[in-house]
Order: sequence, then C-alpha cells, then structure tokens
Amino acid sequence: MAIELECPDCSRKYRLKDGRAGKRFRCKVCAAVIAVPAAGEIFTHEERSSGFTLAIGDVETIKRLTAHIEQHIGPIEMVFHEIVSDLVHLDIHWIKATAARPFHVLVTTGMSDRPMTTPPGAADYAYAELAIALPETWPMDQSEWENPANYWPVGWLTRLARFPHEYSTWLAVSHTVPNGDPPEPFDESTDLCGWLIGPPFFLDGGIPPCAVDELKTVRFYGLIPLYREEMELKIAHGIDALLERFEQQRVPLEVLDPRRPNVCRKVRGR
Repeated sequence: MAIELECPDCSRKYRLKDGRAGKRFRCKVCAAVIAVPAAGEIFTHEERSSGFTLAIGDVETIKRLTAHIEQHIGPIEMVFHEIVSDLVHLDIHWIKATAARPFHVLVTTGMSDRPMTTPPGAADYAYAELAIALPETWPMDQSEWENPANYWPVGWLTRLARFPHEYSTWLAVSHTVPNGDPPEPFDESTDLCGWLIGPPFFLDGGIPPCAVDELKTVRFYGLIPLYREEMELKIAHGIDALLERFEQQRVPLEVLDPRRPNVCRKVRGR
C-alpha cells in the first residue's frame, strides 16, 4: 500500500512507495525535510478477508481487570456488554464522573483475550485494553447513543479494541489510526478524524499494567482524537513535535472535546 503524506510547511502532497517508510526526503517545493513514518506508526488497512468468529469472554481475566480498573480509576457504574462478539468479547466499563474527577471514563475489557500480533522484540506489549475520557456533560444513557453525535467515541472504542485482531497487527503508544484514506470526520458534529494511541493522560501516572498471570500482563492505552493536520504533523515530525504543539497552545489532551482548537490549523495569509 502506498504512503500518502503532505509537507507540513507548504502542503505539497506526496504518494510514496512502501519502501520509503522510515526515511527522510526534501520537499520539491519548499525544501523542508520530511520524515516518512516508519512501518507501524500509522494504520490504514484493506477489507478483512476472514469470516465471523464467535468469541466468549475469559471470566477470570475480566474479574482481574475489573478489580484493577476499580482500584486505579474508580467504582464501575455500569458495564455495557456485547450481545454477540466477533474474535474477542468486548465490554465497556463506565466509571462515572465525580466532583473530584469531573469526567467519565470508559475502559474496555476483552481486547486482551487474544494477543496482538507484535513485531520482534515487542512481545511484552501483546496484551492491551483501551480507555477514553468523556466530559461530565456527555450523554451516557444508551438511548441517547442512538444519536451518532453522542455515540461515535463509544463506537470507535470498541472498533479500535477489535482492530488488531481483525487485521493481525498491534496498537501501542504513538500509533495513529485515521478514519479512512483520506481521513473523514467521525461525525457531522466534529472535524476530528483520527486517533492517537497514547498513555491515559486523564490520570496522573496513567493506569499501571495489570499482571493477569505469570505469562500475561495487560497494558492500558488512552485514545486521543486528532485533526487531519495534527496527524500530518505527527507523521512528518514525530510524536514529540505534536505533543509540544499541544503544550505550546495549552490545549489539554485529557478529556475528549469534539470542538477543541486544532493546534496545526494554518492561519490565513501566512
């Protein structure tokens, strides 16, 4: 699959062969140095070829993860269960907003029922679960999730949790997953169109790994929605450049905001 990217300085678009992954080149228009993302840093994919595979959750693992979530985040208000599951049985655990922590947290269990397909040297990162923080005003009644503007973060939480198992890949810190190629907004209510996998910024110190047994340690990653220009900056210059831009403009990453400022939006006339 070809690599498509844009010069962060002049917006010149390029379509490169896979062999250019991880390398650098100069823009033909403005001479800026562009870093091509290494394999695994951004994920686009073909349609899945395998059929439906019924999955049943691992009861013991769920018990251990549930206790871990409550210990490090807070009491679980409700669990949203899948009725029929493909590849892994995914549940979403809702930790309700409180006065001390004024945002909701949603955490998956079930993603770690199967190991992800990790590259050599990354076997310790084969098991993971995902989490996202939503504003305390976010509609949390399932009847309100019938509105796509309220449901898209929830839907993507489960979609990304199943993603590594559907496409024999893995997710880890600094990986980027766009909504299509080219990326499209998640919903009419927002221009956000891709995800950055990162630590759970909404908790000081994140969520520590959970040792399910001697052979299985589950790590917890946070989901950070991005605009297209932010993904392009990260692809061209790396995760540190993007995080620095967030810090410079004092845009928080902790809690999802569908209308937050775009830290890479170009100013007209420049």
